[in-house]
Parts: sequence; structure tokens; C-alpha cells
Amino acid sequence: MPAPPEYPEVPHPHETTTGNGPAAVDLRDASAQARDNPRMAPPGADDWDCVSTAEHPEPVVLVHGTWGNTYSAWSGLAPQLKADGYCIFAPNLGEADITTGGGVQSLGSGVFATKDIALTAGDLADYVDAVLQATGTSQVDMVGHSQGGLLARQYLKFNGGAEKVGRLVTLGATNHGTTLNGLGTLDRTIGDLGLDLDPALDYVIGEAGIQQVYDSPLLTELNADGDTVPGVNYTAIGSRYDTTTTPYESTFLTAGPG
Repeated sequence: MPAPPEYPEVPHPHETTTGNGPAAVDLRDASAQARDNPRMAPPGADDWDCVSTAEHPEPVVLVHGTWGNTYSAWSGLAPQLKADGYCIFAPNLGEADITTGGGVQSLGSGVFATKDIALTAGDLADYVDAVLQATGTSQVDMVGHSQGGLLARQYLKFNGGAEKVGRLVTLGATNHGTTLNGLGTLDRTIGDLGLDLDPALDYVIGEAGIQQVYDSPLLTELNADGDTVPGVNYTAIGSRYDTTTTPYESTFLTAGPG
């Protein structure tokens, strides 16, 4: 059997970020700053001495999307939530390189969330456990953007997260996959003709990106028994103007029992 790929070493949960970055004016500014310092946390996040309040007892874990990082994704929202009295945690997750299916984007700076989503869900599980231990709480709330919402659901279903997450908010998440504005549809059509391009595309788009194309094995397994797990409060937010999760209706969830 071939040796498993050697992904970049997963940092200790407290070390997924390296200090807080400054305030950002907008997404373009945040992305530019993150390229220069790709591991910094957004303002207001990752205070491992934060004490939850009675008004907001659950810490909030923010999970970024594909090809992104936590600073560029959350430098607007994190300080607002912190000002409202929440303990905020925002890891960088899913690092891979070009040799382990990270895709060509992984050659750039500040690019995360390209690794196999099932493996990254295990890293998210370790991170949440560290947050619970640091804050002395029994549950977190979670907000996931794009792949971040899908990753959170993978964690809930397969990595013991259902008992550790009270609320999940997904923002434009690829919950039922994406056509990638037709590129995914073309890939599936070619696959139906007997030519599976996905292994090669892992090294172009990234393994996590290909896993988010509709009808992928990961999505099929995740959604096989319904969209939700009992005991978790879900909010799924989508936009008809979404150009990444297409069609945008695929972001929404159907509530199951409990």
C-alpha cells in the first residue's frame, strides 16, 4: 500500500493563530493584510483567558472557508461579537500543500481549508475540546462560512460534535454541494462518460474543493441520513447572489428529527 500523504503538521489548538491582527477596512484590506501575516487572528478572537458571561455562556467558534484564513474571513465579525460580550475563537484549519492535494492555490500565502474535509473535521474536534477546556464550558456555538459550514456538519456527525455544539449558523455553506457555476456539472458529465477527473483535480482545485462538488462521496455520506443531528439548533443563511455555492438553494437544510 502507498504511504499516506504527509500533510503539514497540525499546530496545537492554541497555535493555529499567532496573535491578533489590526482592524481591517474591508475584505480587500483584510485579504491583503492576511497575505503578509497569514496566521494572525482577527481582532477580538483567541483570548484563551476569556471568561464567558451569564448573558453569553457559550463561546463562539468561527470556521472559515476554502482557500481562506481566519483573519480575512472574520476580521469584520469577530470584533463585533467580542464587543457584544462573547468569547470568540477562530482557528486556521485544513492546511495542505501542492503535494498533498492542496491545489495550486496552496502555493500562495494565507491559504487554508484545502485539506481533506474529513481529516480537517478531526482537527476541528481537537480545537473545540481545547476551547471547552480553556473556558470551562460544556458547549460552544459555531459559525461556518462556505466550506466552514460543511466542515462543522462533518464534525457534528462523525467526530462527536453533536454533544459539544449548541447552535450552528452556516453562511453560504456548500451543504448540498455546488455546481461551481457549471464547472462542477462539466466534471460530473465527464465522469458519467467513464473518465474520473477528480483525483487529478485534487492537485489543481484542491481536495476539499472537489469534495464540495455536488454528489461527491463525502457529501453523499454526510447527507445520507438527513441534514441535521438531534439536539443542535441550526440556522442556514444563503443569498440568491451567491456565485460560489450554486445554485444558492443548495445551502439550505431540511430539519430532521430532534
